[in-house]
Amino acid sequence: METVILAVVIAVVVLGALGGLIVGSRRRKPLPPPPPKAPDITAPPAEPHVGEEAETPRDEPRRTIEEVDLPGGPAVVVEEPPAAEAPELEIEVPEPTAGRLVRLRARLSRSQNALGKGLLTLLSREHLDEDTWEEIEDTLLTADVGVQPTQELVERLRERVKVLGTRTPEELRGLLREELLNLVGTDLDRTVKTEPEGRKPGIVMVVGVNGTGKTTTTGKLARVLVADGRTVVLGAADTFRAAAADQLQTWGERVGAHTVRGPEAGDPASVAFDAVKEGKEMGVDVVLIDTAGRLHTKTGLMDELGKVKRVVEKHAPLDEVLLVLDATTGQNGLVQARVFAEVVDITGIVLTKLDGTAKGGIVVAVQRELGVPVKLVGLGEGADDLAPFEPEAFVDALIGD
Repeated sequence: METVILAVVIAVVVLGALGGLIVGSRRRKPLPPPPPKAPDITAPPAEPHVGEEAETPRDEPRRTIEEVDLPGGPAVVVEEPPAAEAPELEIEVPEPTAGRLVRLRARLSRSQNALGKGLLTLLSREHLDEDTWEEIEDTLLTADVGVQPTQELVERLRERVKVLGTRTPEELRGLLREELLNLVGTDLDRTVKTEPEGRKPGIVMVVGVNGTGKTTTTGKLARVLVADGRTVVLGAADTFRAAAADQLQTWGERVGAHTVRGPEAGDPASVAFDAVKEGKEMGVDVVLIDTAGRLHTKTGLMDELGKVKRVVEKHAPLDEVLLVLDATTGQNGLVQARVFAEVVDITGIVLTKLDGTAKGGIVVAVQRELGVPVKLVGLGEGADDLAPFEPEAFVDALIGD
């Protein structure tokens, strides 16, 4: 009996041991990895819908600005940058007019080949026969001196050369200089009249054909007057040419001169009238009136120029009427001058472009044609290239050193 109980106990112990071994071995095996966790996917924002698919807006509580609590402390003031001021136009100081033609002598001397040097070369020949005198005459005519002045000069040269006999280069130059000065005229009053007695301002009207540089000459004349210490008002009565008033105003601003202008295609006589009126109110010395370029073959346009003159003279008489001529046009310029003189009583001539291909003889011819002097000459494109005409400097430039 005891033996049976002992065998049962042993069997139970053996089974328990075997069971513990099996459980331990199972615990030592690695566990399989856990399944991957599904990632969180953020849904894309819903596309907006329109029309019938649009959602009805939800009523959400909103707060007004009075209900919002602002942080304490002083309010922050944002300063706006100051507005940029337009730069002031610098007033220019023109060159003094005294001796200006002498300083521009090199430019003027470009026209000496046809007249001055040509005559000196011919007069220097040992024998002055009829053929030589004909060449001298042709040289003067080619230089736009004109028929009558040419004949007078040739006759005087014939007499003086015959009396002189032997001719040295210095004697010929002196002889020719003297005769050309007589031809140009040294006794003419070439002053631009801008100082009438007992009143202000002096009134100057500038006339001429399109393309002669009339508006530019008016602006340069303002510089001449300012350089001589005068105050100026400009009247932009050229209302038919696009940008003419702008051009004249720019010239005026450069020297501090006020410009009176009107609407484009407006009445030029009205602008001229207002310019003189404002000039009187401002107490300036001179009013310069730039008129529209006139074709001398158009009767209606020339009549209107006469109207401008009559309207201006309701204030005061014109002190100067300056005709601007292109020196390169030669004899055609004389035709223009004749027609203008019939309409507005020209008192002086301004010759432009005298430094290029122009021939110096046009100075003589235009004075003979109109009976009025050349008062100003333009010798280039520079702002201070308008000079008072000086006969001595002009002739010296023609014959050279």
